[in-house]
Amino acid sequence: MNPSRTAYDTDLTDAEWEHLAPLVPAVKPGGRRPKHSRREILNGIFYAVRSGGAWKLLPHDLPPWRTVYHYFWSWRRTGVWPHIHDALRQRVRVAAGREPHPSAAIVDSQSIRTSEAGGPRGYDAAKQIAGRKRHILVDILGLLLLVVVTAANVQDRHGAQLLLSPLAQQFRRLRLIWADGAYAGQLETWIRDLRKWGKVRLEIVHKPKGQKGFAVLPWRWRVERTFAWLCRNRRLRCDYERLPQTVESLIYVAMIRLMTRRLAAS
Repeated sequence: MNPSRTAYDTDLTDAEWEHLAPLVPAVKPGGRRPKHSRREILNGIFYAVRSGGAWKLLPHDLPPWRTVYHYFWSWRRTGVWPHIHDALRQRVRVAAGREPHPSAAIVDSQSIRTSEAGGPRGYDAAKQIAGRKRHILVDILGLLLLVVVTAANVQDRHGAQLLLSPLAQQFRRLRLIWADGAYAGQLETWIRDLRKWGKVRLEIVHKPKGQKGFAVLPWRWRVERTFAWLCRNRRLRCDYERLPQTVESLIYVAMIRLMTRRLAAS
């Protein structure tokens, strides 16, 4: 961090930066020396995501907003965010005494209102929300495995197929996925036939008979907690982006910040 400015709560500490620095793309050789460090660029990105303000409203003692946004956009386009995220997730799992890759996971979705920015959107009649839907798969620690953002009118079962398609090649240890009743039906067969080796089973967690109102359901509460973690970041409480892929990257950024804190504290 620049020693000449007052620290923000979102700034990386020295211990957090030690975990993150090896994963951040290095400065390209040749040319002029960059004016702003990678650490300060990340501090600007974390500030924007946590505070919820527009990129143009970044404080003047952080790097210029055009520079900060350029790196966020460039690393989204080149797949840097999921790369950093997945590496940190494995470290957090190992630090918690688990295998780097999960054998069980939970799937769910969350509908979020959109702004006037444009892009794909729809109406979720069940939640009475016009906007987009975030489909996520998390492990039993609540750490993100996969994320896909669609229009809100996309059914959970169809969104789950978009979300879970990478399982044909990724997460080879995964054998069990918990879900709610919205995912029952043909999706169970589709998941079972997704890959020929190491088949994955979808288990529906039903509400107890006679239940009225909210109740904590086994396993499924973990994915709800992940949604709560994400919404602590004000940039994610509403969808201000034109491209769904931008929202997916913001979700990765939010989880990266959460995991660096955990690793530094362990």
